[in-house]
Amino acid sequence: MSSAKGSTRANVSKAELSYELLRSRILDGTYGPGYRLVMDQLARETGVSTIPLREAVRRLQSDGLVEVVRNIGARVAVFDAAQVEHALQVLARLEGYATAISAPSMTAKHIAQAREVNQRMIAALEEFDPVAFTALNREFHFAIYAHCPDEHLRALLEAEWARLDHMRRSTFSHVPGRARRSVEEHANMLELIEAGAEAQEIERVACAHKIATAEALHKAQARKS
Repeated sequence: MSSAKGSTRANVSKAELSYELLRSRILDGTYGPGYRLVMDQLARETGVSTIPLREAVRRLQSDGLVEVVRNIGARVAVFDAAQVEHALQVLARLEGYATAISAPSMTAKHIAQAREVNQRMIAALEEFDPVAFTALNREFHFAIYAHCPDEHLRALLEAEWARLDHMRRSTFSHVPGRARRSVEEHANMLELIEAGAEAQEIERVACAHKIATAEALHKAQARKS
């Protein structure tokens, strides 16, 4: 019996390790959109058997990072601009609420830490690197979400940001003009939090901040069409 339990734990561990490995390769771009996830090939690359790899791929499909296409099989998900815009609209609602319920737990020190990240974003505008700026943008928002009392919401935000990172790589490379306005909106959010503004107002402003990014992407896409 103990041997069977040990085998089960080993399989779970291998499936978890496989999931983390494949997920990291998708998110860092090693496996780009459309990359086919062929089990035998992955087994040779990773040294893991196909059973835990299949479980990992199923989890990644649930995360929205992998899709199964008829006559092709499993591949890294491919997204179009409309899907990115829709995801941003949904995330806007989550972020608005998360920012509002995080605000009461943020001390002066926490606000100062978030403000310091935003100052680095302002400095980064001089020699603009969209990828680095996007990373700082994530750091800023999660400096706020770290104080969210809803653990499930925090996990959901982590998952959605990861999926969006894969979908867009860098929003600001598509709409560089959005960057300067973004840091101004960050500063406004922190001022509201510092002043103890009503939760409804903080939620409205935080939600509008993300929707503005979605709208900027929509306009940029329309210009290309």
